[in-house]
Amino acid sequence: MKVGKKWFRAAWLESSTVKMIDQTKLPEKFSIASFKNHRETARAIKEMIVRGAGSIGAAAGFGAAQVVLEAREKNFSKYTKAGFKTLKNTRPTAQDLFWAIERIEKAIEGKNAGKAKEIAVKEANKISGEYAERGKKIGEHGAKLLKNGTRMLTHCNAGWLALQDWGSALAPVYAAKKQGKNVFVFVDETRPRLQGARLTAWELANANIEHAVIADNAAGYFMKRGDVDLCIVGADRIAANGDVANKIGTYEKAVLAKENGVPFYVAAPTSTFDLKCENGGKIPIEERDESEVLNFIGKRIAPEKSRARNPAFDVTEARLVKRIITEKGIIKANRKAIKGLF
Repeated sequence: MKVGKKWFRAAWLESSTVKMIDQTKLPEKFSIASFKNHRETARAIKEMIVRGAGSIGAAAGFGAAQVVLEAREKNFSKYTKAGFKTLKNTRPTAQDLFWAIERIEKAIEGKNAGKAKEIAVKEANKISGEYAERGKKIGEHGAKLLKNGTRMLTHCNAGWLALQDWGSALAPVYAAKKQGKNVFVFVDETRPRLQGARLTAWELANANIEHAVIADNAAGYFMKRGDVDLCIVGADRIAANGDVANKIGTYEKAVLAKENGVPFYVAAPTSTFDLKCENGGKIPIEERDESEVLNFIGKRIAPEKSRARNPAFDVTEARLVKRIITEKGIIKANRKAIKGLF
């Protein structure tokens, strides 16, 4: 996406250094962070300097390439195995992270250290390019659901910051704008880290798309009033039966949408599907530090003696999802349709 006079992706590789747009600094400051080795990249993923399914996947791919570049001939296999494990331990719910690392693992299998380094870098850059292209295609398919004047609600951030370019849930909005359609977006603030208020709103403002940030608890109010035509959200993992893990609060929005007759769509690239995971109950849910809930912009907002729970994701059952928008088309959220993608 264009920021100022330059085009950026969420993460990229320069020589052996991983560069990322620091998403923790937005919207106050647009800055680029640099990570010189895979341990630094792993920490950046865990601390959410980069976030969003596809961008996590791309960053993990670049981190995996760093592992290979760092490994020496004499302990190559041992070092790469440990390095890949370090990256995999960062965000347990994010299917794209595992998908990207396993792509690198498979690509270098049986290769000597010198050849593996060349292949790893090439494969990581290929993964990044695929995410951008998949986001574009998701946009093209999803834009068919949006008419001029459509009022859409989204939760968390699933724009270009989250999928290298174009995005997943926001990709249809960007594609619709290119087609001359005006789409209004209700942006859930998305507590506790405010990815909607801080990132989605920043993206939409940068793209001159009309929108309004709303408190997470206000979504049902606007749905009941008839102000929301449809919901589109992203996904961090989709099980084989169509159950979807996404940012905490997504399940609530899906239930509200069902109650109020609002179509609820999920947008995701095929890399987010986990065919080995039978259903949503099998998806590991990351629980983050309680400080994210107990504090707000560096200030304690709860009593000192209070504790918190902080699940980062929840699972929306397939029965609540009208369709899933992928780069291969729009499909039903069921086992047969998902299997047909692969």
